[in-house]
Amino acid sequence: MNMIDTRMSRRKRRLYPKRLFDISVAVTALVLLSPVMLAVAIAVRIKLGGPVLFVQARPGLGGSIFKLVKFRTMLDQTDASGRPLPDSERLTPFGQWLRSTSLDELPELWNVLKGEMSLVGPRPLLIQYLPLYSPFQARRHEVRPGITGWAQVNGRNALTWPEKFALDVWYVDNLSFAVDMKILCRTVSSVFTRHGISAEGEATMPFFLGETGDEPLGESGR
Repeated sequence: MNMIDTRMSRRKRRLYPKRLFDISVAVTALVLLSPVMLAVAIAVRIKLGGPVLFVQARPGLGGSIFKLVKFRTMLDQTDASGRPLPDSERLTPFGQWLRSTSLDELPELWNVLKGEMSLVGPRPLLIQYLPLYSPFQARRHEVRPGITGWAQVNGRNALTWPEKFALDVWYVDNLSFAVDMKILCRTVSSVFTRHGISAEGEATMPFFLGETGDEPLGESGR
């Protein structure tokens, strides 16, 4: 067995209890937070209209495609050609609030329960980015994508793409129950401080066009 196979074998052993943890927390959270999710759904319907949910294909573990489910945060506004307006023009103050509090992410607990996502892992990005990744960046797909992750608690959308990918790969290489607990605790703090919701001058993040010069981070991940 070579070094890569050994590394992957160790990771698979760590992922088994992680999956059990994901299931137990997702089931509990879906039950306890169902009144909150109902209230958010009603508010989205009133403020933004239908549909209440935003569903989009995203790449998951190994690059396999799944349907990510979130609460809508943007209006369905288009230009004269029928193309969606820029995010900054469609994102309302209410939608911005949903994002800053991460309430829009709650339906993703269903993705976790189905095994398409994990509570903690690299955030699932757009399918269009798949052919643009370097081999280093593509390693973010060696684990299930997460509702929150190491990049989310270390800057979120205020990070540059190279910084975000380096943090994602650091997580892949250092995955453990202790790291997940640290991320979940820091996620709670990040929600209250609402730091890094968007990149400078952007409603969310600029489109990834493919970048090089990736370097692994040190032991601390920063």
